[in-house]
Amino acid sequence: MRKPTITQAMIDAYDEYTHLTLDRRRFMETLTRLTGSAAAAAAIAPLLAADPARAAMVTADDGRIEGGDITYPGADGDMKGYLVRPAGKEGKLPAVMVIHENRGLNEHIRDVARRLTLEGFTVLAPDFLSPSGGTPTDEEKAREMISALDPAKTTANAVATVAYLKSDPDSTGKVGAVGFCWGGGLANRTAVDAPDLAACVAYYGMQPGAADVAKIRAALLLHYAGLDQRTNAGIPAFREALEKNGKDFQIYVYEGANHAFNNDTSAARYDKKAADLAWGRTVAFLKKYLS
Repeated sequence: MRKPTITQAMIDAYDEYTHLTLDRRRFMETLTRLTGSAAAAAAIAPLLAADPARAAMVTADDGRIEGGDITYPGADGDMKGYLVRPAGKEGKLPAVMVIHENRGLNEHIRDVARRLTLEGFTVLAPDFLSPSGGTPTDEEKAREMISALDPAKTTANAVATVAYLKSDPDSTGKVGAVGFCWGGGLANRTAVDAPDLAACVAYYGMQPGAADVAKIRAALLLHYAGLDQRTNAGIPAFREALEKNGKDFQIYVYEGANHAFNNDTSAARYDKKAADLAWGRTVAFLKKYLS
């Protein structure tokens, strides 16, 4: 059977559905119009979505890592998360918070946490749906729950996570954050509200308001996808505010790449070249600013 052809218009429709409308019926109607039939739309929709069955790059039982699920204090109640560190590593390590997309703390983000800990960091991937009972297995439900979160309370939980990692007896006290998509926006807001955050990496994350930029103390590494018009619309004002306030920042735009280009579980949007380049820059940045 011939593999269905996926166009940019289909990817754009999926991005609008997952980040703006959360209306699957309208999305499938648009996809049917773009593909020409309901059957073709049904075949292409799973290719646009993330596939949780895709193999992890670093498995949970990899002998090079240790750790697991934990509960720790949030801003107003317990938070749950996935904490890992290099197995058998002596001494204190810098710590990194990995912030999930709008699907919640899923297996892909756990995999990203494991990849990062192999670079020499203690890594905590919080479940920001903890106040709502935790991330469900149904990603459609997870997106609905994410959209219902109170932004201020969620940011407060991220700031509390930074404080938890800073005070961890196994931590050097240097803390960074890496966020993807919804998590990229939250990483940026955490940089505004957490003065103890030393380094922030935001993958295609929405930008904070220009008036808030003066409060940022962390060094910033900002990755954007060249085809992501929705998120990229905020780059000029953000760049201007960062320059005006003398902030330490780097911006990279990966031409030809789509929003979520780092997520290797999404066959239609994953861009290995862009992902590998951005990941190399991310690791080097964190090692520089958290050393």
